Amino acid sequence: MTAPPRSTGNPVTIAAVSVVVALTVLALKFIAYRLTGSIALYSDALESIINVVAAGAALLALWVSQRPADKTHPYGHTKAEYLSAVVEGVLIVLAAFSILRVAIPDLLNPKPVEATYLGMGVNLGASVLNFLWASFLLRFGRTHRSPALVADGKHVMSDVVTSVGVLIGVVAAKLTGWAELDPLLAIVVALNILWSGWHLLSDSVGGLMDKGVDESTESRIRHVMSTHASGALEMHDLRTRHSGKVTFVEFHLVVPGQMTVAQAHAICDRLEEAVTNELEGAHVTIHVEPEEKAKHHGVLVI
Repeated sequence: MTAPPRSTGNPVTIAAVSVVVALTVLALKFIAYRLTGSIALYSDALESIINVVAAGAALLALWVSQRPADKTHPYGHTKAEYLSAVVEGVLIVLAAFSILRVAIPDLLNPKPVEATYLGMGVNLGASVLNFLWASFLLRFGRTHRSPALVADGKHVMSDVVTSVGVLIGVVAAKLTGWAELDPLLAIVVALNILWSGWHLLSDSVGGLMDKGVDESTESRIRHVMSTHASGALEMHDLRTRHSGKVTFVEFHLVVPGQMTVAQAHAICDRLEEAVTNELEGAHVTIHVEPEEKAKHHGVLVI
């Protein structure tokens, strides 16, 4: 098995660019709203304000998370990224409610849509920019295991979904003369955003609550441990947790009672190196025990 590919780049720099992109998209969407007068496009522009705030929160979180461990934070500051992701999840939910607040009254009292194709074209351009940037953020954030950038990418992608739905509604309302389509599509998109925000909040809270790694990653850890434990009798009580881009791996290592400290230490070094080579950013802690502590004599248990 091989570790995921590593890429270059500074997450803080990427987050700063994300703020610039969010401001650009915000300006384009408000221009689109002023050109069209569409309530759906206005709702889309409202969500972009939250994108700017979320991008700023991600930038701050990444800046804090990269600070080294100190006396008061011996495990570092990486969990700041999860706080940012929680903030973004809350903002996504608030964006959905802000759209519903504007769209529902307009659905009850529909107004003719006078949207211009120029305004819709500007909004489409902003959506394309958002889609390209969201795709990059998701890829970069997952490669670097950055919850803040992944959350930002999901947030921006939800904005793309909003914009596409809104544009479909505006075009359909203009072509058919059915004014209800404009706010109706905005409501449908808002409900989809609520679903996306809930999942993001769930994942972020899981990180704050020291949720373990996924099954695939745990399987990789187990495989590496079992193939580099020569000389040990058993491994058990494997525990894992994420903290931003750092993955903490802890387990008990049972060795023969007559083995010297130096020999046991050599096994630990070999295991630590193997796990960190497989899982970039891993922090391995091993508790060495004598053979009478084994749970299954003669069997490697992890």
